[in-house]
Amino acid sequence: MLDELRSEVLRYAKRMAALGLVPSTQGNVSARDLATGLIAITPHDYPYDAMVADDVVVVDVNGQRIEGRHDPSNETPVHCVVYRERPWVNGVVHSEPIYVNCFGALSQPIPPVVISLALAVGGEVPVMPFSPSTGSESFGYRMLEVMGERKAVIWANHGLLTIGKSLDAAFRCTVVVENAAQVYHLARQLGQPNLVSL
Repeated sequence: MLDELRSEVLRYAKRMAALGLVPSTQGNVSARDLATGLIAITPHDYPYDAMVADDVVVVDVNGQRIEGRHDPSNETPVHCVVYRERPWVNGVVHSEPIYVNCFGALSQPIPPVVISLALAVGGEVPVMPFSPSTGSESFGYRMLEVMGERKAVIWANHGLLTIGKSLDAAFRCTVVVENAAQVYHLARQLGQPNLVSL
């Protein structure tokens, strides 16, 4: 079921790992099938280097497993909330980029210090207060309140979540946010960065 979509999720999960955006088995990637509304998502606690397309799990929009030999990611309920509440979203990426996590550890948002961030996210990347329970629907709803109309949100002390009209768009947003976090960090060592206003 959804072989092409599962292969796409696998491809982006491996790209995420190859770029160092996730340590070990952390993070998760999902995409929604436009025809059926079903969701392909990476399995829980599974090594990216060993993962194959058949390891990717298919769930419905409420997180019920439809197909797959593994349990879906523990944060599947959050992905499902995004898909239910943001009908235009068809890709979700949760990653653990180092520079983004530094800002998350300080509970500091990342402002639009480069034009690519302003365009990809729609403004600064806000920070959701820390929660030890990131695998619940309630967390997902609170997260969307913090995100507002933006396409990225930092989970304090936990990582980054990005959304997009496609999985490719969500992935590119992830890369842009981590790049902007690095630029903002380095620029602050030299002076006061100028911010972009659209």
